[in-house]
Amino acid sequence: MDLKKSNAPVNTTTIDKNLLDQETGNIYEAISIISKRANQINVGIKKELLEKLDEFATYNDSLEEVFENKEQIEVSKFYERLPKPHALAAQEWLEGKIYYRNTKEDSESL
Repeated sequence: MDLKKSNAPVNTTTIDKNLLDQETGNIYEAISIISKRANQINVGIKKELLEKLDEFATYNDSLEEVFENKEQIEVSKFYERLPKPHALAAQEWLEGKIYYRNTKEDSESL
């Protein structure tokens, strides 16, 4: 997932309801799909962030010593400035980049 190349908005924006439910015909189904994708994105971002921050981790027995690492702060700030997972998922949905299928329709056709 390349978050730098996403053109998802960083701030809150209004999305036309008709654009969201155009694919499914049901706004609730579309929002459910977007929310599931947002959860996937969130898990991916969190995993990536923790891996990067783990590189800077120092393990010592003293709880009183707190080290400020500039690289660690910069990594954290980068992830804070990214668009939120729900904005990324909504943008992917509008661009047609999310694959989904209705399992009820698949089971009825068998």
